[in-house]
Amino acid sequence: MQDSRYENISIIGDGGMGTVLAMLLCEKRDSSSWFDSFDCAQDRFAHHRSLGMTLRMWGYDAGQLRQIEQSRENKKFLPGHKIPASVVFEPDDERIMAGADLIVSAVPCQFMRRIWSRLKDYYPESIPIVSVAKGIENDTLMRPTQILADVLEEKLKTGNLKLKTVVLSGPTIADELAMRLPATAAAASVDEELARRVQQTFSMPWLRVYTNSDVLGVELAGAMKNVIAIAAGVIDGIGAGDNAKAALLCRGLAEITRLGIACGARPETFAGLAGMGDLVTTCISPKGRNRSFGERIGKGRTVEQAEKATESVVEGVATCKSVVALARKYNVEMPITQAVYQVLFENKPVQTAIADLMKRQLKAE
Repeated sequence: MQDSRYENISIIGDGGMGTVLAMLLCEKRDSSSWFDSFDCAQDRFAHHRSLGMTLRMWGYDAGQLRQIEQSRENKKFLPGHKIPASVVFEPDDERIMAGADLIVSAVPCQFMRRIWSRLKDYYPESIPIVSVAKGIENDTLMRPTQILADVLEEKLKTGNLKLKTVVLSGPTIADELAMRLPATAAAASVDEELARRVQQTFSMPWLRVYTNSDVLGVELAGAMKNVIAIAAGVIDGIGAGDNAKAALLCRGLAEITRLGIACGARPETFAGLAGMGDLVTTCISPKGRNRSFGERIGKGRTVEQAEKATESVVEGVATCKSVVALARKYNVEMPITQAVYQVLFENKPVQTAIADLMKRQLKAE
């Protein structure tokens, strides 16, 4: 098969996932002898740009990006893992877009509109975007690829172009990827050839990427599982046991699937990597932000205290509002999500929320 990997990649976002993808792609290129040895990262940039081989990373805070560059470590979002010298840090909005043949959007969902509104004037209209964000925007109820299309719509209209996007999602905890532990992901796009190119670009010996055409289902699954993960953390925090955790995952997946199907997604997507796979990982891993946040709630901390104790964005908190709104729009029953919403935003005691779930009318599974 002819090599169709992307070689000039710009990553928007300096969080854990953006950082680990930069690390892995650089390591893949280094091991493939795509990079020569140079003493200076900027020399590398100039050389690889002339060869059409670059890996650049951008962050909204130039000072924070500079700190990561100087230490070659993302101490806030991915501590303990050195970033290869071949990753070039680019704080300039225009230069990060110039020359890219693939852009990775690794910005948390609720911040995407603001960040891409800032960058849109420099976006090269024909360049595909890989989205790794998981969430649903408050108020608009848009998924990450819909936010991108909405922000970039006016620019694309001038060239009569359609935005090309791929969703890269699945059970991919950044810290484990950095340790090269085996993992899998799904590359979802309505453009099968584009999905295959992204699959080839991101696949490596310890990361197996599958293609998928159900963009709606993959994005909804990735968003909604974070809400269930908060509930899983609460279960851990109060010490409710493994039986309760298993029941939560099963019934949580059932309500995620119900809403997904109502929105038009394929049911099998929710039994796959982006659905059940990501749900299980997020609900059991001690490294998961949403589960850890929920555990703090279960142990008696307030929502504000639990958020302050978390270094990164807890996507499930904001997403919970959007999922409840979507469920209301499509008239879908989601009792676990509703219980999480009541605990987070209506000050309902955890034990009362659990008791109310257990007292619901008996019915067939």
